[in-house]
Amino acid sequence: MDNLISEGLSLLVYGMGFVFVFLTLLVGATNLMSKSVTKFLPEAIPVPKVKPAIRVNSSNNDEVLAVITAAVHSYRSK
Repeated sequence: MDNLISEGLSLLVYGMGFVFVFLTLLVGATNLMSKSVTKFLPEAIPVPKVKPAIRVNSSNNDEVLAVITAAVHSYRSK
């Protein structure tokens, strides 16, 4: 019986040790690949697109006000 328990404990230590070493190597390899990819293939910084501003002259103010009022009224009535 004592022999069976010692074999079980040694199997437990070897199994958990193997898993620990494997996961440690996996994390190290993943970090190494991540650093090499960011070094050799840097991510391009996107350039924001400038949207043109809507120009409203004084003659269109009444139309714009009417459209905004209608939109607000339509939204609130739902």
